[in-house]
This record gives sequence, C-alpha cells and structure tokens, in this order.
Amino acid sequence: MRLPTLLTVTAIAMAGTAHAQEAEAPIVVVAPGTTADADDGITVGTAAIRRAEHPDLLAALTREVAGVTLQDAQGNPWQPNLVYRGFSASPLQGLAQGLAVYLDGARFNQPFGDTVQFDLIPEAAIRRVTLLDANPVYGLNALGGAMVIETATGRDTPGLTLSGTGGRLGYAEASAAAGLSAGPWSAFLAAQERNDGGWRDFSPSTLYNGYADFGYDGARGGLHVKLIGADSDLTGNGVVPVELCAARRDAVFTHPDNSRSRYWRISVHPWLSLGTHTRIEASAYEQFLLRRNLNGDAADIEDCDGGRLCLETVDGETEAPLTDANGNPIAAFPGIETYGVLNTGRERTRSRGLLAQIVDTRPLGAGENMLAFGASHDEARTRFDTATELGAIDDTRGVAGLGPTIVQPDGSIAPVGLVTKSSSVGIFALDRLPIAPGVSAEVGVRWNRTRIELIDQIGTALNGRHAFERVNPGIEFDWTLSPRLTLRAGYAETSRAPTAAELSCADENAPCSLTNFFVADPPLNQVVSRHWELGASGRRDDFHWLLSGYRATNVDDIQYVASEIRGRAYFRNIGRTRRQGVEASARYENRQWQIAASYAFVDATFRTPLILSSPANPTAADDGTIAVEPGDRLPGLPRHSGALSIDYTPRGWSLGGDLIARSGQRLVGDEGNDVAPLAGYLVADARAGVALADGLRLMVEVRNLFDRGYASFGTFSDIGEVAIAEVPGAADPRAIGPGAPRRWFVSLVATR
Repeated sequence: MRLPTLLTVTAIAMAGTAHAQEAEAPIVVVAPGTTADADDGITVGTAAIRRAEHPDLLAALTREVAGVTLQDAQGNPWQPNLVYRGFSASPLQGLAQGLAVYLDGARFNQPFGDTVQFDLIPEAAIRRVTLLDANPVYGLNALGGAMVIETATGRDTPGLTLSGTGGRLGYAEASAAAGLSAGPWSAFLAAQERNDGGWRDFSPSTLYNGYADFGYDGARGGLHVKLIGADSDLTGNGVVPVELCAARRDAVFTHPDNSRSRYWRISVHPWLSLGTHTRIEASAYEQFLLRRNLNGDAADIEDCDGGRLCLETVDGETEAPLTDANGNPIAAFPGIETYGVLNTGRERTRSRGLLAQIVDTRPLGAGENMLAFGASHDEARTRFDTATELGAIDDTRGVAGLGPTIVQPDGSIAPVGLVTKSSSVGIFALDRLPIAPGVSAEVGVRWNRTRIELIDQIGTALNGRHAFERVNPGIEFDWTLSPRLTLRAGYAETSRAPTAAELSCADENAPCSLTNFFVADPPLNQVVSRHWELGASGRRDDFHWLLSGYRATNVDDIQYVASEIRGRAYFRNIGRTRRQGVEASARYENRQWQIAASYAFVDATFRTPLILSSPANPTAADDGTIAVEPGDRLPGLPRHSGALSIDYTPRGWSLGGDLIARSGQRLVGDEGNDVAPLAGYLVADARAGVALADGLRLMVEVRNLFDRGYASFGTFSDIGEVAIAEVPGAADPRAIGPGAPRRWFVSLVATR
C-alpha cells in the first residue's frame, strides 16, 4: 500500500462523516478482532504508567502484570528483554520473538527481525496497554499472547500535563501532553525528552519522542490521523564477567556498544457506521526506521606467524590467517598487545500496512453476539549492511579501529550487503457467540501467508525466497456463574514465520555476529504453538482477582546457537519446547488505597533431545557442545515471579512502594542445566508525593531502595586474552547483566 492509498482511505472516511450532526466517543481500531479475549486481559492504564508522576511503561508492566520480567541483557533501561509467560518481546535480533505487539491497530514488531524497540514508543501519549493470552486473530508472533497499546486522543484524555524529572547519575527528563476537543474535532500532542548519564562506565543515553493525534468523531463515522516520531542514541554495554562485576559493579567488559535509531510513522484510522449494529473500521500506516549499531568486542586474534595475525577458534586448536577486503594477510600492528573488532551495522526499513474489519454487534438468543471479520496486509523493504574492522583494545577495554576490514575466505567474518522484501497477508474472523444465559463461546480463525525475499548486494550466497502459510484456529468458552465469578477454558493455535534476520543467519558454517550480522540462507521451518488455558476471575465491591493456568507447546521452535567462533552464532530449529504455568493476581482499590499483588509460576522446558554448541560453557565437551535432554529448563526464565504494590493517597499527599521478586534462572548457553543457576532477587522501590498547590505536585521516587546487588540476565563470555586490570587472572566465563543500584528521582508535575 502506497501513500496515495492512505490519502484515499482518508477521503472515503471524510465523505462518510460529512453529514454527522453530533460528536461521539472516538473509535480507533486497536487490533484484529477489536476486543478478542479482552474479558481476561490485564490492562495497565495511564494512572499506573504515571504512578511516579513521570511516564514509565516498562516499570508499570513489571509492577502490574503477573509474569512480566525485564532482563538487562543490553545494560540499557530502554532496551530490555521483556519476558511474559516464557515468551519474549525484545530489541535484540538474537532473541526469539514470541509476543505480537500492536500500536493503534498496526503491528509494532519491526519487520526485519520482529523485534520490539520500546524506545520508539511515545510513553507520554499512552492511554492504556493490555496484555492478552494467545489468540490466532492476532496473527504472527502471538505465540505467547499479544500486547495492545492504545494512544490518547483529545477527547478521551483532555487537559494539559507538564512534568520535569531529575535524578541520580545524570538523569533528566521533561515531558508535555495536551488534549482538547471542540464539537466533533479533537487534538492531542505529546513530547518527551530523556537523558541518562548511565550508572555504568561509558553508558550515556538520550531519547526523544513525539506524538500527535488529530481527530473527527461524528455520529456516523470518524477519522483520526496519528503521527509518531523518535530519535534515540542509546548505549548498552551488555553483560560483564562475574569476577569483574564483583570487583566493581559499574564496570563494563568492552566498549563502545551503541545503537542509534530514527523513526517516524503516520497512520490514519477511519470508521464508518453502516447502521445500528454494524460498522467498518480500519488502520493504515506507513513508517520508516533507520538504525545504526556500533559494537566493540573482544576477538580471538593474535600474532601467529612472523608478524601476521590469525583468527582462532575458542578451543585454540584451529587458526586461520586474518585477511582484508583484498584477500591479503593482515600484518600485526607494532605496540598492539590485545586485538578486538569493531562491528558496525546499518538497518534501513520502510514498511506500510492496512488492517480493515467489519464489526457487527447485535442481540442474539441468550445474549449479545459480536462478529468481526477482516483482513490485514503488511509489507516492508530493508537494506542491511555490516562490516567488521580490526581494532585494538586499550587499558579501559575500549576498542579503537585500526583500519583494515576483516574478510575471511570461509565467510566466518565478512561484510554483508543485503536487501530483504517481506509481505504478510492475513484473513481473520472472530465471533463471540452467546450459547445460553451466562455461557458464551469465542471462536476465532486466521489464515496467514508470509513471503520473504533475500537479495544479496555483494555476491549470491544470501539470495533466497521463502513462503510460509498456515490456518490457525482458536476457541474459548466463558461461563458466568454469578456477577462475582466467571470461568473460562480455551484452546488456540498460533504461529510465526522465520524472519529475514533468522533466515539469513541459519548456517552453522557461516555464523553471524551477536551484533546483528547475517550471512547465509538455509531454510527454517515456521514455529507453531498449541496453547491450552483455564481460568477464573471475580469481583466483589472494590476487590477483584484473576487466576489463569496455561500450557503452550511450540513445534519447530527457533533458537540462536553459539558457534565455535567467539561472538558468533546461528539460528536453527530445535524441535519442541513447552511453557506451562499459573498466574494469580488480586487488586483492592478505594479512594485512598491501591493494593495489588501478583504471582506467576513458569515451567519452561525443552521437549526434544539436542546437541547444541556452547563453547564458552565450562561443562562443554572438547568439541564445544553440550547435551540437552527433555525436561531441561529453558535458560533466561525465572520459574517464580511475584510483585506487591501498595499506595496510600489521602487528600494532598501520597505514600507508596513496590516489592519485585524473581527466582533464579538458568544461564543462556547452559541449556543442558549443568552450571549453577543465576541467583534470584528481591528489589524494593518507594515513592512519596505532596500537592504543593492546586494542579502542582512534587514526587520523590527511590528505586532499589536497599541498594541490592542483583542480576536479571546471565550467560557465558570467554574472557580470552583481554586483561582485566581490576581482577588480574580472571578466568570465570560466566557473565551477567547487573541491575541498577539505588537511584532517586524527583519529579515536579503541573496539570490543568
């Protein structure tokens, strides 16, 4: 769909609303099926996102949603891995993506790798976020469920909010949001700037977000036009060896590790009434993302033969001469003792899409029937380029480029120039059907077809065309026993196609870098998940609760597997995996008290025996492999998660705090469960606020109140020949993503 199509949709919607006489509440499509499974979804609203008076979506999700865990794999607060029910939404290409994310009815998973960049979301403009369990109508990536993000309009979020925040370690933030309406017309504008000096060495970050919504909401139709922009410069220096972290928690292993993104999106959201019971609603978008990565890494490069440099495998038994772009051996540099590499990457993606559906709601038999039928189309073109420059590691373990670009004849390290074209079509239907008084069935089905074309810009090794197709069904029964108790049971099948990023990095003989390199093209199978769920919910006065039990079995799951070359890996199908568990949450709210508690148990295991490569694992065999047996736990996932949040808000002041607890987890690279797991942790946060005047409020927040040293992510990282001055002789290959120390924030907020 080209931009003129966006204008055509706009013109049709304006024609349909030209004769509206009075304004109605805004209708903006939020996702396929509109309200699929919304009755048992977990919603986080503006009040929760602004609990500490400055918008923070990720903190709100951790505090409010049972089972949501944030992993500091990157070491940047705006680039975490979000894990829910053992499935991930992450900005990292190497992590399997298992959640479908929608922003105002359009897919927010970036098309090249289905990644989710939280830094691109305009938090100051979020109206609410809903987490939903698996349902086929949400399309690709909804293996573990869907996250639906709705932004504000001038009609549903009127008024002016200005906030400024300062904090420990160079944190500064300013945001503004304003909404207004006049008759059928409305507008909402928001902007946010955040700067963080970073609590670790060499880790500053800057982030800008902007948002605008202009709407017309009539009696028979409406139209909203939304604009989103983001500009980020984020430093995330990744994991750190455990011995170095113990000696100095704010240290980094190597640097720089930087990601810069520029993003914009324009979308139109028309709807048109076809009568008392039926309407058409749509969402069309076009977006652009430019992302640049710079990553300084250690490397197994050393002087091997009379002044020439060689690349060796982790076991040190195989060496190959290091060669440049012309195929010439690279000579050693005088005075350089330790070599590294500078990996650079550039991703330029333009994508567009359309979601349109007919929604019919009318009385039928014992209740009200809601039928939604629609289709979606998304297409994208990405140009991806990478290169690896020889570097020198200095006394701070910083990597500085030395000039030569490394090009190995076997392709193990080589520049990449790749164009990918992808398109996905989906046709779906959802019917919420009343069966008997208090009993209803929600039946959904979706057909997906995805095409991916890879076009090598340097040679022909990456060329390839792939197509994936599947019909996914789902059904859920809801039984309302009384106004205070509802039971539910359901089954759903969902799937995700391998991404262009995965397809281009699926050869163990030509692995790619952990910093987004892609160099080969064997086929991968799409992942299919079969999901069972039982649940109950209830409400009594100011108290309500939710209980869920689920089992999801993935077939042909995809995992990023380490290779024999340091810092490189490849994607492969690993057979069956299973995630099952229980979630429980309860909330009590009145005028002065807000108390919320949640608990989640996740049992995530391999179900297929495997031999995987993990050469840095100290228990690996001589060839660098580990054995995985059915029942071994998936790494990176805590089995037990809990949260308790209490806020007391009498007139004029407030006091509150949170307890966030996570049990231990297996290290990534220890799929065989042979190494001691990462320890669990308990972190406390506190906040207090006071009204200084009418519409003016001061808030103080302290995170990690007791300054607990903890880690939310663990893996292995071969130290090799890199000297660690803080820990002479360091040799432990374990590496962790440490959590932030105690940090305080002071916010001043004005509302009108």
